[in-house]
Amino acid sequence: MASVKLIKFLDKYLGSLICLFLSVFNKKNVEKKPYKKILLIQLWGMGETVLCLPAVKALKESRRNSSIDILVTGRVKDVFYNNKSINSIISINLSPLSIVEFIIKNCRKYDLAIDMEEYLNVSAIMAFFAGKERIGYSQGIRSNVYNENVHYNDRQHAAQAFMDLLQPLGIKKTVEKLEKLNYSAADVGNVNKLLEEKDISKKEFIVGMGIGAAESVRERMWPEERFAAIADFLAEKYKAKIILFGNKEEEALGENIISSMKNKNHAFNFAGKTSIGEMFYLASLCKLFIGNDAGPMHVAAAQGVKAIGLFGCNLPVRFKPFGKNGYYIYKKDSQEACINVHKGEVGKCKFGKENACVKKIQVEDVEDLIKKVV
Repeated sequence: MASVKLIKFLDKYLGSLICLFLSVFNKKNVEKKPYKKILLIQLWGMGETVLCLPAVKALKESRRNSSIDILVTGRVKDVFYNNKSINSIISINLSPLSIVEFIIKNCRKYDLAIDMEEYLNVSAIMAFFAGKERIGYSQGIRSNVYNENVHYNDRQHAAQAFMDLLQPLGIKKTVEKLEKLNYSAADVGNVNKLLEEKDISKKEFIVGMGIGAAESVRERMWPEERFAAIADFLAEKYKAKIILFGNKEEEALGENIISSMKNKNHAFNFAGKTSIGEMFYLASLCKLFIGNDAGPMHVAAAQGVKAIGLFGCNLPVRFKPFGKNGYYIYKKDSQEACINVHKGEVGKCKFGKENACVKKIQVEDVEDLIKKVV
């Protein structure tokens, strides 16, 4: 797959021109047919993909006789593993060749395409060619290629914003909980073996820490020395075993955190050591999860784990850990977000790396919340 920066550059400029051209051939209003074949498009973020699952389930419950496929990229396809609401998972990379190949193979194949991406133009373009009718969000040039537009309410949780996309079909539901994420027997076996090698019992007080964040806005990351301080606090007060979650690129970050700890024998760096499915199972074993505003935090919330989200650039009202076990810390004075995913504003923190919003959260803030939650 091309670099994230290149994909976003091409999507913003070339994608906008293509959407503008395609809008000439568009007609408005979804006809609310039974729709025998439906395509959902959710390409990109792990967190957003987890949050869209309640809407996917609601659609299937309303259209039980419909065949529902999901179009994804490889980075999120495992979110739909063994999902009973989905008939088929179509995985592509976002190279021009892959996109054109999908369009050729699936042109007007679907009665309805629902674009769940908040701002990408490429998803709207693929929806235009794949779906005879199309539903998507109302902002941007891309909105002109949909038959029905839905307002993105950015003062509610993103899980509900995804559910709102179903309103043109007469489906009006409130999200009550997230859907649990599935994993294979092989995932269970591999994680159990890893825990055994590290002498970690599943009966112990296991705390997960989501130490990284997607490449789009690294300023969401709480400082590593503060993660180390919280890990020491958990080890000393609760005899916790701390497992660091992250991808291969965050392995060194995990090592830095552990090297800064006093209680190094209580912490284990699993960054880059688990697959996505294994991560889903590992998260389910945690008694508590503390993480940056990123995918692993939402995974933990979906698995029913008590999850604490650390927020700065983004607003908790949109992306806090969803559900009765979801908690968050947000210390900014204003409700002005540096990140507005639905507007395509996913650049850097407005206050720079050194003064990133998330740094307003102190170690004591997290300690105090842990005492209330545990």
